[in-house]
Amino acid sequence: MAQKIKKHSSFLTLLISLLTLQACGIYSFTGASIPAGTETFQVNFFENNAGNRPGSIVEPGLDQDFTLALQDILINQTNLNLASSNGDLVFEGEIVEYAITPMSATAQNTAAQNRLTITINVRYFNVKNEEDNYEKRFSFFYDFPAEQQLYDIKDIAHNDIFDRITQDIFNASLAKW
Repeated sequence: MAQKIKKHSSFLTLLISLLTLQACGIYSFTGASIPAGTETFQVNFFENNAGNRPGSIVEPGLDQDFTLALQDILINQTNLNLASSNGDLVFEGEIVEYAITPMSATAQNTAAQNRLTITINVRYFNVKNEEDNYEKRFSFFYDFPAEQQLYDIKDIAHNDIFDRITQDIFNASLAKW
């Protein structure tokens, strides 16, 4: 008899847990809170407008690389499908800064360390819940020794910066951090 009650109790606990999660929307193990009924996301091409800002330069291919990085994080951390149009969630924007600045100097007044900074302006639209919409800038940097050229560190720097910025965008739009 006790075993039968324990079995029913476990089933009841599981059923209540599943109903609670279903009632609150869709959750994932990454902390994403996806509104019920949301099935697709769309990432529009992030144009590189960095050259329009003083002190900023245009890095060829950066726009495509960033667009793909944002798509990848959304594919890997949600169960949503990528759409080319009419997505339930839409991400768009532009790269507004790509700059290298000296961070520290040597005794000879030359740079000892440089910083690559990338800033992305993002517009996020949630068709299912328009209160979540935002326009916001996300920025991150990569420091490297001055004796190295950008060409030497570019791939690792871009990956590190994109990892951080895309995670910040994900958190702001789907994890609500």
